Amino acid sequence: MLQSLAGCSCVRLVERHRSAWCFAFLVLGYLLYLVFGAVVFSSVELPYEDLLRQELRKLKRRFLEEHECLSEQQLEQFLRRVLEASNYGVSVLGNASGNWNWDFTSALFFASTVLSTTGYGHTVPLSDGGKAFCIIYSVIGIPFTLLFLTAVVQRIIVYVTRRPVLYFHIRWGFSKQIVAIIHAVILGFVTVSCFFFIPAAVFSVMEDDWNFLESFYFCFISLSTIGLGDYVPGEGYNQKFRELYKIGITCYLLLGLIAMLVVLETFCELRELKRFRKMFYVKKDKEEDQVHIVEHDQLSFSSISDQAASMKEDEKANEPFVTVQPATSYDGCINN
Repeated sequence: MLQSLAGCSCVRLVERHRSAWCFAFLVLGYLLYLVFGAVVFSSVELPYEDLLRQELRKLKRRFLEEHECLSEQQLEQFLRRVLEASNYGVSVLGNASGNWNWDFTSALFFASTVLSTTGYGHTVPLSDGGKAFCIIYSVIGIPFTLLFLTAVVQRIIVYVTRRPVLYFHIRWGFSKQIVAIIHAVILGFVTVSCFFFIPAAVFSVMEDDWNFLESFYFCFISLSTIGLGDYVPGEGYNQKFRELYKIGITCYLLLGLIAMLVVLETFCELRELKRFRKMFYVKKDKEEDQVHIVEHDQLSFSSISDQAASMKEDEKANEPFVTVQPATSYDGCINN
């Protein structure tokens, strides 16, 4: 009997703090995922790094043997200066001297990567004034970009996601949850095709030294705003229509980022994902809310009723795929 009582108390304890246990497992899972990624990347990339280091040592030794008049210290000073310039996007190679990093189209591309927080790192401000302006420009521009993207996605998702799902639910009587899942999968497939596979094929043709995998890698790294900077289009020697090409890439990044946000918002509105997310959130205590309301004696009955009505409206707005428009228009379509 004592064991059963202890078991019941343990069950009640776990149920009472279920959100905290789920959050603890979430943190542990995230840390394990970080360690897993570090182990895989280290095991895969470390041998290639070792081979590259050995190759550079051989090239350096061979170069010094062929040019005995040049000391190793002079060579290292020259290489150090070249690498510093390369970090700022300036190359001393003959096949790269024709491309300017700060013409209008390149600066427009740089501004788009800053505001979208992609930040390839291949081009950075050289002057102190440019660095100071970049800080001020980013402080204002990044929240402005978030506001812009939120407003655009909020309008697009009404026509792309909510209305189509509601139409199939009302017009054909399908389950809203099933329609929402099928719609999210189809929308994700279309987005991946239009903003990953097709652009990857285009980049593999436009960029001479890129294959399809490298092009797809660039699309994913860019639209996920990771922006490693190891692959940047339009930086090749004698790139055809470079200005127009840079503007096209800028438009592609903005449109692709909007499409990715629309897909993510569509999946986040699925009821199953909402339930899964709530497992890790802190639950509100209803008793504390009631005590908080009672303690505020200055609140009038009308203000409390208005607050309750606004809470009901917020709950309805948070439900998946709910539109503000009444369903009479769809009823008219059914009668017709």
